Amino acid sequence: MATGPVTPHGPRRRLTDLRAKSQPRHDPERLTTHSRTVYETVAQIQERIATAGTIATHPSFWFQVRCAALLHDAGKIAEGFQRQLEPGGPLWGERHEVLSLAYVDLLAAAGGWSDTGRRMIATLVASHHRPLHAPSSLGGGKPSLSRLYNAHTCWQEAFTTTPGPRGPVVQVPRGLHGEFLAWLAGFLTVDPPLPAPDAPSLAERARTLLTEVLTAWQQPVKPHAGLLAVLAQGALTFADHAGSAHQRLQTHMPLLPDFLHRLPHRPHSHQRDAEATDGHLVLAAPTGSGKTEAGLAWAARQLATMPGRPRLVWTLPYRASLNATRRRFAAILEPAPGEGHADIGLLHGAVARTLLAEAAQDDCAPSAEAARKAKARAAAMRLFTQRVRVATPYQLLVGALAGPAHSCVLLEQANALFVLDELHAYDPHTIGRLCAAMRLWERLGSRFAVLSATLAPPLLEMIEESVEHPVTLRQAPPGTAPVRHRLVVDEAPLARPESIDRLRSWLGEGHSVLVVTNTVATAQALFDALAEEARAAASGDPDTALLLHSRFKNRDRDVLERALLRRHPERAPGQERRPGGLVVATQAVEVSLQIDLDRGAVENAPIEAVAQRAGRVNRRGRHPDGPVEFRVHATESHRPYEQGAVQAAWQALTTLTAEGTDTLSEQDIDRLLELAYDTAWGKQWAEAARAARDDFTADFLSFTDPFHDRSEYAKALSERFDTIEVLHRDDTGEYRHLTIDQDGDPLLASGLLIPLRYGQLTTYNATYDRRLGIHVIDGEYDTELGLRPPSEPETIL
Repeated sequence: MATGPVTPHGPRRRLTDLRAKSQPRHDPERLTTHSRTVYETVAQIQERIATAGTIATHPSFWFQVRCAALLHDAGKIAEGFQRQLEPGGPLWGERHEVLSLAYVDLLAAAGGWSDTGRRMIATLVASHHRPLHAPSSLGGGKPSLSRLYNAHTCWQEAFTTTPGPRGPVVQVPRGLHGEFLAWLAGFLTVDPPLPAPDAPSLAERARTLLTEVLTAWQQPVKPHAGLLAVLAQGALTFADHAGSAHQRLQTHMPLLPDFLHRLPHRPHSHQRDAEATDGHLVLAAPTGSGKTEAGLAWAARQLATMPGRPRLVWTLPYRASLNATRRRFAAILEPAPGEGHADIGLLHGAVARTLLAEAAQDDCAPSAEAARKAKARAAAMRLFTQRVRVATPYQLLVGALAGPAHSCVLLEQANALFVLDELHAYDPHTIGRLCAAMRLWERLGSRFAVLSATLAPPLLEMIEESVEHPVTLRQAPPGTAPVRHRLVVDEAPLARPESIDRLRSWLGEGHSVLVVTNTVATAQALFDALAEEARAAASGDPDTALLLHSRFKNRDRDVLERALLRRHPERAPGQERRPGGLVVATQAVEVSLQIDLDRGAVENAPIEAVAQRAGRVNRRGRHPDGPVEFRVHATESHRPYEQGAVQAAWQALTTLTAEGTDTLSEQDIDRLLELAYDTAWGKQWAEAARAARDDFTADFLSFTDPFHDRSEYAKALSERFDTIEVLHRDDTGEYRHLTIDQDGDPLLASGLLIPLRYGQLTTYNATYDRRLGIHVIDGEYDTELGLRPPSEPETIL
C-alpha cells in the first residue's frame, strides 16, 4: 500500500515512495514493482521466442533486453516526474528515459558490460517511448529525442537542480539516489558503484550517453543489425505493455500434438500428408475437404520441432471468415484446465492497434484520461497473450513500421507459425507483400503454410522463389470431392429481368438460393427485388432472406454471420429436403463460411472468386438431386476487380464449356486456372506481384534506420491496403463514450466501425475527427441493407 500522498514538502522521499504510474488511484504502482514486473515479463517472452532465427546470432540479446527492462524507467526517480503523478501535479517537461541513461552508464562498469552491450541497452532504454531521430520529412509523429535534447539543452537545469516557484528543486536527492542504485545493483547481482568526488553528475552521464546513442543510430546501419535492434526494442516495449497491464503470457497451447487423430472421422490422405510435413507447406485441396484440419495438423507437427513456445497465427482476408474461424477453433481445440473452451485471440481492425499505440505514451496525473489509457492498454495487451490468434495479414504487416508502437508486433512474428488461408483472395500487390513477409518470417525462425482450393501456378512459383528453405507442395488426390455442380455460363447479366425471374422460380420451388454479386450496390438492389418473395415462399423464419456484404457495422455483421450459419449449415449425410431461403452476398461470403445452399447464381469475377462462390453451393456434394445448377452470369462492368482478371475468367469459362465440359469438378477448376493465367493478364499479374514484393521489402523491411520516426509510413501502408474503417456520424456519441469515457470499453467500439475503400471516402462525405482519431461519414444505414451512399440533396430549379 502507499505510505501516503507524495508531497515535496513532507518527509524526505524514500525508495518505497517512488511511483511508476498514477494508477491504481488508491495505491499507484511503485517504481521498483513496475521495474521488477517488466524484467520478469521479459523472461516470459524469452520462453516463448527463445533464440529463434536471427536472434540466435546475438547471444546477448535477451540479457540486454532484461537489463533494459530493469532500467527503462529509472529516470522516474526525478522529483519532477514524481510530482507529475500527484493529483493535479504539474507537467515535468522532461523525458524520464533520458535520465534513465545515467543509471545505464553507472551500472555498465559494475555489470561488466561491453561497449556495444552498454550502447544497445542504452538504445533500448532511450527509444522505448519515442524515436531517436526525426524522419527525413515531417511525418507528424511525436518529437524525436534528438529534437528535444541538443546543444541548446540546459542539462543541469533539466535533471539536477530545476528552478521552481518555491525555490530550486533537486531532481534526484543523494540519499534517494544511493538507495535506488543499491536496489538496481542488487537486482543485477553486482556491487553498487562507489561514489567518487570527481564523478560526473547524473545529468552529465545522461547527456554523454544520449549523444553516443544518437550518433550511433544517425546513419543507416546494416539490415541485420537494424532488424536485431527492432526486435530488441519490440521485446522491451512488449514487456513494458504487458507488465503495465499485468497480463501474463499464456503458456497453454490449445492445439495438441495429436490433433489429427482426435478427429471423429478417418483423415483424408492430404490431411495426413500435411501432418507429415516439416517446414513450409503449400496445400491445395477442394472446398469442403478439410483444409482447415489439414492446416492445424501441419501446425501441430511443427510445434514439436521448434524452440520455445511458438504461437499459431491464422490469417484470413475477410472479417466474416475471421469471426467464423475463431468460433470454430474455440470449439474444436483444447481449452486450458478449468476453462470451458479454447481461448483464441482475434485481432482485426484498427482499434486494438490504436489502443496499443496510445498505451505507449507516458503516464501522467491520475486523470480520467490516464485511467482510460490503462484500461486500453489492458484490453489491447489481452489480444497479444494467446498462443493461437486469428488475424488479417495487415495486422502482421503493420509490424514493419517498427518504432515503440509497432516493434512488439514484429517481435511476435519470431518463432511463430503462420497459416495463410485463402491466399488466392488477395490482389497481386497484397500477395507480393505477403511473399516479402514470408521471407522475413523465415529469417525470424518462423514457418508458414498456404492453404487454398484454387492455387494458380504463378502463385506457387512466387512463394517458392521468395524464400530460402524448401516449400513442400501437397495436393488432394483427384476424386477427393465429388462433382457437385452443373456449370452454366450465362451471357445475360444477373440483374436482367429474365435472370431475376429464374431466381424467383428457384425460390418458388423451395430451394435455398445463393446470389453473389461483385458490388454492394448490386447486392442491395437484388435483395430488394427478391427478399419479399423469398419470405413468402418460406414463411415463419425471420432469417429466410439474408444480405451479407462488407458495408455493415462490424457488430451487425457478426449477427448476420451467425444467422447465416444457423440457417444454411452444411448438409448432413443422407439429409433430404431442407427449408428454402435466399442469401444475397458479395465476396464477403467467399471464404471460410461453411454454408451450403441448393442453387447458385453469381456474377463473373476473377476465376478464383468464381470457384470459391461455387464452394458455397452443394458444398460437400450431398444434395439429394446430385450435382446442382451453378450459373455464372456475364457482367456489364468489371468493377471492383481488374478488367483483365474478369475478362480472363470469362474467356476461361467459355473455353471450358466450348470444350464440352458442363461440370465444375476439381480438375475443371484446375483447367480454368490454367486457362485464365495463360493470358496477357496472367503475365501482368505475376509481374505486379513480384514488383510489390520487392518494393515492400525495400521500403518497409530493410530496417536500416530502425530508430528514425516512421509514422509517415503508417498512412502509406494503410493506403496500400486500400481499406479503412470509418464511423457513421450517428454513432459518434456512442463511439466517444466507449473509447474515451472512463466506464467505456474501447474494444467494443470496433463493433461500430464500417470498412470502406479509401476512394469511397468522398462518396460518403468523410471528415476526419482528430479527437476520436477516425473518419466520420454520412450515409443511409439500416441493419438489413447496411450502408448506402447519402441521398443527393434536392435541387431547386
